[in-house]
Amino acid sequence: MLNIEQIKQILPHREPFLMVDRVDELEPGVRAAGVKAVSGNEWFFMGHFADKKVMPGVLIVEAIAQMGGIALLSTDEMKGKLAFLGRIKNARFREMVVPGDTLTLEATIGEVKESVGFGSGKAYVNGKLAVSCELVFAIGGAE
Repeated sequence: MLNIEQIKQILPHREPFLMVDRVDELEPGVRAAGVKAVSGNEWFFMGHFADKKVMPGVLIVEAIAQMGGIALLSTDEMKGKLAFLGRIKNARFREMVVPGDTLTLEATIGEVKESVGFGSGKAYVNGKLAVSCELVFAIGGAE
């Protein structure tokens, strides 16, 4: 299990844009799973929406991508590199995510070819699939 400080050693993201609170399962280079606790105090709820607070779908995809980045960048050969989100494919939004929800995230890296990683991910709320997508990462140096 990785806590927030250990996650920050892998990802360059910081609050308020760090969308992963904990990693519960990690198979470096292959798979990562964990959670994002969705608080009513999140910055994005101030304007999305005034009368019905809903986590933006694009930020759920970002949370999945960050989990994918953790899986991808947790190997010794990828240490210190960055994973830039290059493409989102086949994103499907099925459930709303609202304050108080715990977003369960999982991401799998299928293949890495030179400086490109291919993966997929899912986000669940209360055991229900909320979002699924395929991801392409551009892997670069940390310059």
